[in-house]
Order: sequence, then C-alpha cells, then structure tokens
Amino acid sequence: MKIKEIIAALERFAPLPLQDGFDNAGLQTGVTEAHATGALLCLDVTEDVVDEAASLGYNLIVAHHPLLFHGLKSITGSSYIERCVMKAIKNDITIYAAHTNLDNAPGGVNFKMAEKIGLANLRILQPQGEDGLSGSGVIGSLEVPETETDFLRRIKKIFESECLMHNRLRGREIQKVALCGGAGSFLIPKALEEGADVFVTGEIKYHEFFGHDDDILLASLGHYESEQYTKEIFENIIREQFPTLDVRQTRTNTNPIKYL
Repeated sequence: MKIKEIIAALERFAPLPLQDGFDNAGLQTGVTEAHATGALLCLDVTEDVVDEAASLGYNLIVAHHPLLFHGLKSITGSSYIERCVMKAIKNDITIYAAHTNLDNAPGGVNFKMAEKIGLANLRILQPQGEDGLSGSGVIGSLEVPETETDFLRRIKKIFESECLMHNRLRGREIQKVALCGGAGSFLIPKALEEGADVFVTGEIKYHEFFGHDDDILLASLGHYESEQYTKEIFENIIREQFPTLDVRQTRTNTNPIKYL
C-alpha cells in the first residue's frame, strides 16, 4: 500500500478540520506516493526516532505532536527540528502528525485515557460543531466509587507518572471523572460546571491549583504521561486496515522531562 492510503485511514478517524487553529497537524515532511515499507509510531519526533525508523527500513513515522509548528527560514542543522528534517529527507522518511484533530476526535486521545482509567458513560466534555460528537476532553464515571487517595495512586500507576501533582485532599468520594490529555487546564471551568469530582490532565500551572480545594480534585500526570497511549490508537487504526504492514511503537522514550 502507499503512504497516502495510510494517511487517508488516519484522517478518516481524525479529520484534519477537527484540529485547533494554532495547530499544524498533517504531513510534515516527505512524499505520500511511495509504497510504505513500515510505520514507526511515536508521541514526539526526535533524532533518535528518525534514526530508529531508518534502522528498521521504515519510510513512515506517525507522531502525535507535529515536528513543525513554525516555518523554517533555513535548514542548517542548528536545532533538533532542522536535524530531524534533514535526516528524514536523507532517508526518504515521511513524517505525519495527528495532534489536536486526534485530541478532538471521538475515540481519540481522551477516550483512550478514559479507557485506561476504566470510565463508563463517556461523552465529550466541551463539544464542538453541531453534532456534539467531537470536541475537547471527556467526562465519564467509575462503576465503583473510590477514595481520593486510591484513585490518585491508581492513575499514577496506570500512566507511569513519576510525579503526580494534585491539590488538597478533602476526603471526597471519586466517581464522576473529567479529563483531557496534554495541557488541558483550560477545561477546569467546564469540569466544575459538569459537577466532576476530579479533573485529570497532563499539565496544570501553579496558580491554577489555587481556589479549587473545596470544588474539585485536580490531578496533573505530566504531558507525556497523559498522552503516551496515543501510540496504541495509531497502531489499532493501521493494523486493522493494513494487516500486512510492519508497524511498531517506538522504543525511544521521547519525554524531554526527567525526574530526580
């Protein structure tokens, strides 16, 4: 099959018009008419990821975060982005990204997070469009309520978070859960409006933790940690429609944040 057929399958699942205005999802580098030799799946494109694809003989990298957000005025190898572009072109590797379009798609990033947590009765937290079937975040419920501590410990383990941050515990029971992968703190007001017991996301700024102790439990997992299972979405889409294609999740940990 050709690379463009794989991209078409990804875009049927997460159409590009669903992406936010600031985003640059879609084709990043390369051509789409070439026959696919394999697909490497990642959250972020780094030099190690491009090297990994080249070593495997794969000519397609599918990433969640776009490599290119801003235009390049020169390509001299002075930044990791430029070096990734140079390596990809040198090795005839096409790079494609599905970012906020996959965040906003039904069954996308936030639904994968909800699946991992074990939520039922899912719906979009902040719908967009007339049909309300796409949009930001997800809200659902646990079949059996949990204590705050048990819930936090469980999601810390599920998402392999080395440093889970939260606000003050109030002894509330957790059952109604709102969430958003990545930097989702803009949805805190919506989670409050929906009466969620907890809001789980990848990033919450310091000052955003203030003033909510009595309203809602806030939990910040880390950006990479919250979205890492996005690779499973890519793999399921591609394997289902192209079962003969060699597909692999990257073995490179692309999280730029390290913890002591």
